Amino acid sequence: MKHLSTIGRILFALPFGIMGLNHFFMYNYYVGIVSSFIPGGGFTVIITGLALLAACIAIISKKFIQIACLLLALLLLIFICTIHIPGLFVAATANMALIELLKDTALMGGSLMIAGIYKEENGD
Repeated sequence: MKHLSTIGRILFALPFGIMGLNHFFMYNYYVGIVSSFIPGGGFTVIITGLALLAACIAIISKKFIQIACLLLALLLLIFICTIHIPGLFVAATANMALIELLKDTALMGGSLMIAGIYKEENGD
């Protein structure tokens, strides 16, 4: 069972690392998306990319995993509130916004579960 949870933890973290790298490789794309409604524009894209990469590294390495997962859950909640929920009210993006909202809600739940598990394992 220990191997399954290790594989699951790594598989959970990898997409965040890829999304974090995408914030750098596809910088202009992300700036074009967020510049209309998120303050900071390019700075926000870079900070978000760094946060996603840091969470991925922390989860895979099991260093600061509890705080990383709690902060990741908070970041996902911010995505839900600032990007996905407003997108529900735009007819052209409503279907995709709903899918993204559900995805980020599930990822937030997984992140909170990992944070809870590692809190128990550390005896806190």
